[in-house]
Amino acid sequence: MTAIDRLTDVELVLDRLAGLRAEVARVIVGQEAVVEELLLALLAGGHALLEGVPGLAKTLLVRTLAAATALSFRRIQFTPDLMPSDLLGTEVLEEDHATGKRFFKFNRGPVFAQIVLADEINRTPPKTQAALLEAMQEAAVTYGGTTYRLEQPFFVLATQNPIEQTGTYPLPEAQLDRFLLYLRVDYPTAVEEREVLARTTGAALPEPVPVAAAADILLAQQLVREVTISDALLDYVTRLVRASRPGHTDVASVKEWVRWGAGPRAGQSMILAAKARALLQRRLAVTLEDLRAVAAPVLRHRILLNFRAEGEGMSPDQVTRTLLDQVPLPRSPLA
Repeated sequence: MTAIDRLTDVELVLDRLAGLRAEVARVIVGQEAVVEELLLALLAGGHALLEGVPGLAKTLLVRTLAAATALSFRRIQFTPDLMPSDLLGTEVLEEDHATGKRFFKFNRGPVFAQIVLADEINRTPPKTQAALLEAMQEAAVTYGGTTYRLEQPFFVLATQNPIEQTGTYPLPEAQLDRFLLYLRVDYPTAVEEREVLARTTGAALPEPVPVAAAADILLAQQLVREVTISDALLDYVTRLVRASRPGHTDVASVKEWVRWGAGPRAGQSMILAAKARALLQRRLAVTLEDLRAVAAPVLRHRILLNFRAEGEGMSPDQVTRTLLDQVPLPRSPLA
């Protein structure tokens, strides 16, 4: 492939990403920040955990993203009686009518879709949670000694309800760390809520149309890896992540409020999300603003507060803001 052909491919992918963002915005009212963060997770090749009360169009958002990219979509409602085989699939005994021989055939479960909505993941027991998280990590399912690869791109959006905690199974920190971003959906503004009411009670709802294909997403994920980041910004990410750990920091509030800080995967996630943001904004180099913009959703589920902090109403986002204020910046945003 020549340099001109490569440049043409890049421009085509950037145009289709812009079209994808516009198509999702045509169907979803407001929630621009959540839509952008969702796209960042997809382009970075990771997965996202979404927290929001019922009725904020989480399912519609993911369904719209799948339709706009022509990717297969499955929604799984997690319940206390959901078993791993309900996710992954199961073997059934079949018979060849021509020969009379019997054999086991693997029937694939809903996790074999390209975009999977794991609704209320904290309502199912740890065994079932672990089955999904293993598929997310390995991009494959192993059943009966045979490994089945998941079709790429593969993206999981898991949701949690922040209100109802009775009868739930909170995800352990080690499993939370496997999500690239932890997103929060807030209530719409008054103008947005009025628009939602007007749209959803009218004669017809806008239907998303495909504006990108799986090949476009895969190429975009490859381009994300090729976005450059300077040594100075790499040093900044290292300082920021290490400063979140009580034993490695000079930030007083971290020593006072944090029990466990972010691990190395946080730095990897921050860089990949920042690269995806740069590409989404038609840039091929990461800036300081990219890193600071993705810091909260990257660190939100990776900073574990102590009991005193929780008792006084502190949040990981407050710690992240303190880190962004106190960790020394690089001399140049692109240095």
